[in-house]
Amino acid sequence: MTATLTLADSLARVPADAWDALHDGTNPFVSHAFLDGLERTGCLRPEWGWMPRHVLLHENGQLIAAAPGYRKDNSHGEFVFDHAWAMAYARAGFDYYPKWLIGVPYSPVTGPRLLARDARARDTLLDLLIRESLPPDWSSAHVNFLPAVEASAFDDRWLAREDVQFHWQNPSIQDASGADVAASARWHDFAGFLDAMTHKRRKSIRQERDKVRRAGYTFRTLHGEEASDADLAAMHDFYCMTFSEKGNSPALTLAFFRHLARTMPRSLILIFADHHARCVAGAFFLRGADTLYGRYWGSEHHAPGLHFETCYYQGIEYCLREGLRRFEPGAQGEHKLARGFLPVTTHSRHFIADPQVARALAPWCAHERQGAHHYRELLLQHSPFRDPTATT
Repeated sequence: MTATLTLADSLARVPADAWDALHDGTNPFVSHAFLDGLERTGCLRPEWGWMPRHVLLHENGQLIAAAPGYRKDNSHGEFVFDHAWAMAYARAGFDYYPKWLIGVPYSPVTGPRLLARDARARDTLLDLLIRESLPPDWSSAHVNFLPAVEASAFDDRWLAREDVQFHWQNPSIQDASGADVAASARWHDFAGFLDAMTHKRRKSIRQERDKVRRAGYTFRTLHGEEASDADLAAMHDFYCMTFSEKGNSPALTLAFFRHLARTMPRSLILIFADHHARCVAGAFFLRGADTLYGRYWGSEHHAPGLHFETCYYQGIEYCLREGLRRFEPGAQGEHKLARGFLPVTTHSRHFIADPQVARALAPWCAHERQGAHHYRELLLQHSPFRDPTATT
């Protein structure tokens, strides 16, 4: 293939229809509207280490492959932690930064990273990505949170890392084409979901939800086009409140929330908790074709169970009403296991330009993967479901 690879320092330079033609539209985080919105509304700041360097592959003037890319001068907002690698470089007298990140800022969400019209274009993009990821411009290239099917396209020049997240999944039996052959295997309401759990966990969740209701909390679910500007402002205030409590700076702007409500109205979901007619808490979600993604939350109240109800149980209720198969509530959190979120493996791939450093890191990555596998298997032994194999 005769193709030309270029880098774009702004997604505004790339036509939205050309970019979105390279993916199936099921994952909102790789859409042009989402990524371009981060840039347009001040969420990506050079002083925070985020400088767009999107990868574009053209053939005969047509965009045939692309990847969301960023020049990083730190590891802020990535969720695949490599601070130890950076310190090792520093101790050896070398520069780990800048590095090249292929991923979605502030979003530990699995999704396509190598957007391409076909496998040949994807493979060409991957080969050229390695050729470009060399000193003095870069120390390395990192592709974070890619799906397992895409990870198989990477050869042994890339170090493999794995981690564990907790996801809810509505069980179904599928034939080879992916079509349902036993819809009765699915949960159709929250009661059905609870019935699949052990008595202890079922009782605990019911008590948790009853406590929130008895305390006088009610809940509202809004899609982007249903949310007023006051709703968006309230959700942004809750989001900032959480970051402030943790001593971090909120990266997402109110303008970005407004941008999503305008450009991706059916993908944006807000769930608010009201107490005596006053909005006191909110959770921010994005919706894909078959998956709900929980992202942020904040609250003026610290009532027992309010976080779990707003962020998890209301999200599960939404998935059951809308027929969504999966709910990814964010990174980390063993407390999610008891609430029906089982451990799944996440994947990333890393090209280290210095072959000596790459060889030194390979055993470390292998040990990390082994640890992640062991951790997942250990967690599954404590599944809250009566039949753990029915939901994995």
